[in-house]
Amino acid sequence: MAVRAVMMQHFLRNTDCEKEPIMGQPKGMFTYANSALVLIDYQPPMFAAIRSEIPAEVVELNVRALIRSAKAMDMPVVVSSVGVRSGTNAATLESIVDELPGYQILDRSTMNAWEDTAFKDQVVATGRPRLIFAALWTEICLVYPVISALEDGYDAMVVVDAVGGTSQLAHETGIQRLTAAGAAPTTTRACIDELFRDWRTPQGAAWRDEILKPWYLPELQELSKANPDARWAVN
Repeated sequence: MAVRAVMMQHFLRNTDCEKEPIMGQPKGMFTYANSALVLIDYQPPMFAAIRSEIPAEVVELNVRALIRSAKAMDMPVVVSSVGVRSGTNAATLESIVDELPGYQILDRSTMNAWEDTAFKDQVVATGRPRLIFAALWTEICLVYPVISALEDGYDAMVVVDAVGGTSQLAHETGIQRLTAAGAAPTTTRACIDELFRDWRTPQGAAWRDEILKPWYLPELQELSKANPDARWAVN
C-alpha cells in the first residue's frame, strides 16, 4: 500500500491535477495577454484541396481576420509553411503574406510543425502559455502540432472555421481527435471576442471599429449571399 501511495503522489505531481490557472485570469479563458496566434501552411495547393464544409475563400477571410485582430491586440503571430525551399510547394498565399509585413514565415520539411526546431523555438520565445492554432489541412498539419503542444504543457485552441480538410470526414475526424486530446474548439468571431471580452477596452474598440464593422462583417455577408443556408453564413 505504501508503494501504491507513493506512485499516486508521483502521478498527481506530474499531471494537470495541480496545474494553476494563469494569475488574474478566469480559468480556461484565452486573452490577448496570455495567447499567441499560430498559423500553419496557408499555401495555394492546400487551399485548392479543401473539400470540407467551410469554403476556401471563407477560410482565407477568417485567417486574415485573426491576423488583423492579433496585430491590433499586440499578440505574437507565428507563421509556418512547408516545402517551399525544396521547391515542392508554393509559398504562403499572397493575401495572407500582405497581412504580415515584416514577419518571418518559417519554412520546414516536417509534417508536424512542432518537430521543426526553428518553428518550436519561435513559439516558445513568445512566452505565451496559450496557443490559438489554425492550419491547412485539419487532419494533418493542424492535428499534429496541436497534440504535440498539448503534450508539452501548452493550452491550445483551434479555430474550426479558419481551417479545412481534404474531405468533410477528414476535417471532422481531425477536430474530434483534437478535442479528445484536450484542445478547445472555437470559431473566428468567438475567438476574437474572447480575447478582449469588453467593448470598452482599446482592443475591443479596435476590433469593432477597424476590423469587424468596416471590413470583416461586410466581406462575410457578401460571401454568405451565395451560400445563405450554410452553417457559417451570416445575414
